[in-house]
Amino acid sequence: MNNDDDYYAILGVEKNASDSDIKKSFRKLAMKYHPDKAPENKKEEYTQKFQKINEAYEVLSDEQKKEI
Repeated sequence: MNNDDDYYAILGVEKNASDSDIKKSFRKLAMKYHPDKAPENKKEEYTQKFQKINEAYEVLSDEQKKEI
């Protein structure tokens, strides 16, 4: 699994991170890479990064998806 597919790496947390640590990291990264805050020349990059962050959080915040 490369870093593009490793949800823990995307959010910058350890595999044994608590739910609150995952949520905290998600919020921090979501604010940093929100497309509305992106410079004009980086909108596409920020949008892609933001989508990956959201996908990672969606999986890691759901216990059933997390197990898979």
